[in-house]
Amino acid sequence: MGSKKIITVFGATGAQGGGLARAILQDQSSSFGVRAVTRDINSDKAKELAQLGAELVAADIDDRQSVENALKGAYGAFFVTFFWAHYSAEKEKAEAAIFADTARQADLKHVIWSTLEDTREYIPLTDDRMPTLQGQYKVPHFDGKGESDKLFMAAGIPTTFLLASFYWDNFIYFGAGPKRGQDGVLALTMPIGHSKMAGIAAEDIGKCAYGIFKKGPEMAGRRIGIAGEQLTGNEMADALAGALGERVVYNNIPASVYRGLGFPGADELGNMFQFYDEFANELNTTRDVSYSKQLNPDLLNFKQWLNKYARRIPV
Repeated sequence: MGSKKIITVFGATGAQGGGLARAILQDQSSSFGVRAVTRDINSDKAKELAQLGAELVAADIDDRQSVENALKGAYGAFFVTFFWAHYSAEKEKAEAAIFADTARQADLKHVIWSTLEDTREYIPLTDDRMPTLQGQYKVPHFDGKGESDKLFMAAGIPTTFLLASFYWDNFIYFGAGPKRGQDGVLALTMPIGHSKMAGIAAEDIGKCAYGIFKKGPEMAGRRIGIAGEQLTGNEMADALAGALGERVVYNNIPASVYRGLGFPGADELGNMFQFYDEFANELNTTRDVSYSKQLNPDLLNFKQWLNKYARRIPV
């Protein structure tokens, strides 16, 4: 990679890391090079990154030595964990601890940690309006990451804390999109009341991260929330209707009902949507659409995302 500053990108074949890796590699004038970390360097996605110019490194984020090796000689790193592979906040916290300690040892100049709010700072475990999960969390995939922020602070690493929003891509891949009812009408079911919820195209998370790396270590210590748009359930349903060419209604159910739908993670997501609903002002203030656009001029709003991807939403 010559004189380019190496960014070690964890999750390089995933949504966030992949977006960052491609954003760097597609910028011919970039001062950064990509060291793409993946468990399987022979996967199609890994090979695609290699063809674009990435250095491939096989590593497992649960294995401290392999993380250490992936950071050797790097300028910076993008750290991300994936709760939905195992549903364990404890595992995420252990992975974050490895990231923070190895980053300190590698003397990295700028790190981005993909994090979220610790919801227990808003809804204490003693507050029974939302059930406690896994014994000590309200929204485990938020809380484990949020609790881990202090590991990076304690390690003294120049870290930008990046807070993403609801992925619109969940409408394609995770069954969150509109479902056809017995009456034949598509319904978007989300327990977010009448609140606006921040959302983003998964590909834009990495592009925003690249914008942060370009600004440099002056971004260290900052919490940057990103979003493509903030929309109510009705606004999302209307946009989906326009893109799909048929009626879509917003099915506003209580979070307690959503938690009981019975699919894996329903209780977790029910709590998450309730958090988005009850603390919409705080979350939407953190997730600044205009600043996200500064970081990533190609930022998509929901209708633009639908123009690209609506045909892939299973209905």
